[in-house]
Amino acid sequence: MTETLRTEIQIAAPQATVFAFLTDPDKIMRWIGPATTEPHPGGIYLVDVGGKHVARGEFTEVIPVHRLAYSFGWEERDNMPPGSSLVEIDLVEKDGGTLVRFTHSGLPDENERASHQKGWNHYLARLKIAASGGDPGPDGPVEG
Repeated sequence: MTETLRTEIQIAAPQATVFAFLTDPDKIMRWIGPATTEPHPGGIYLVDVGGKHVARGEFTEVIPVHRLAYSFGWEERDNMPPGSSLVEIDLVEKDGGTLVRFTHSGLPDENERASHQKGWNHYLARLKIAASGGDPGPDGPVEG
């Protein structure tokens, strides 16, 4: 049985801004690391996360400023290879900003769910700072 994690964050920025920080490689660089993205169904999702691990997948759904979904996995990780799980991100206009509803499903077990929860909490906090106009600073170790 696979595991799913869900979380929400509120970002003080319009949906279009948050969407750009999730799809534009130059903006992704500011909060997570170097990226290659082709935000259309079938397009590549490739991110060097913190200079340590490479995430790879492909976009399965792209509805500009409202929703993204992409397959996700890790290069050189047998238990979670590229494309083996699914990330879904819904952007909802709320309270003058954007509510980000984040779901990562298809995680192979509870250990991976817990590990990814720590990682996503870390990077979504950095996204919140960057998308609202701040500087998240250099990426450090993921606390957990």
